[in-house]
Amino acid sequence: MPDALPCRICGADTTEIGAKKGTLQPTLFHLRHCPSCRYSFIANPRTDYANLYSADYYAGKGADPLVDYLFELEHPRQSIRLYEWRGILRAVEALTAIGPETQWLDFGCGNGGLVRYCREQRRCRIVGFEEGWITDKAVERGIPILDAEQLDKLSGTFDVVTAIEVLEHVQDPVAVLKKIRRLLKPGGLFFLTTGNARPFRARLLSWGYVRPEIHISFFEPETLARALTLAGFQPEFKGFLPGFTDIIRFKFLKNFRVQRRSLGSAALPWAVLARLINWRRQVTAHPIGWAAPGSWSPATSRNEQYAER
Repeated sequence: MPDALPCRICGADTTEIGAKKGTLQPTLFHLRHCPSCRYSFIANPRTDYANLYSADYYAGKGADPLVDYLFELEHPRQSIRLYEWRGILRAVEALTAIGPETQWLDFGCGNGGLVRYCREQRRCRIVGFEEGWITDKAVERGIPILDAEQLDKLSGTFDVVTAIEVLEHVQDPVAVLKKIRRLLKPGGLFFLTTGNARPFRARLLSWGYVRPEIHISFFEPETLARALTLAGFQPEFKGFLPGFTDIIRFKFLKNFRVQRRSLGSAALPWAVLARLINWRRQVTAHPIGWAAPGSWSPATSRNEQYAER
């Protein structure tokens, strides 16, 4: 690996802090860190996405054994993922009104579970965007999921964009955030979740979230705020929004390999437990983003798209 690699967010010099083996193969993946903006990233990520995000991945037999998107797709009411969907809807509703006319995009929607849940609960105009293997399975169940060509025609049309556990998968986070900004109306809301690297700053290599074949970008809250600003957002730190109790409940149960909802887990005092978990993991410390007025126009969007090709 080269000794000098610039930060993908701020451009400063980065340093290597170690290497970690992958789950699927014994390749060493090199983890680098930017002392300036505190962004950390895998310097030699895999780019064979069709192999990484295959049927095995979505069935929990790939690089992340804690997920089973097929089970969630087929049994949405039995899955603990219901807690996350419910929590996200509550958090978004605490930030902006959601109604039948709301145009909402779930960017990187996986199996489309959040799309289906919100359509059932609020009848809003929510659609997903996904390019992985599971897309066809979700569409077969009537979940509306756009492809890249369809999405490119919808610049400036969405009131809300969510990206749930997406940014850790991308190699160039600012470019992806700029794409999301182009999709939003001025003043639109961007709500996201991704792991918070700040509590693990001194021990990133031992952080379970670092699955180097698929999780390749790691953010502290201030890092993410800087990336959002560069992409044309106004970041805002909102803290423990309504809904985060359920979001944290899902994360906790998933990490303990619980897949199905049960009376036993439901009886736990989650209002207290979620606050304790959040105190240690700082799940709610990341900012949201508001699409800054004047930072996007159809002309600048087209120019940026041509520049990216």
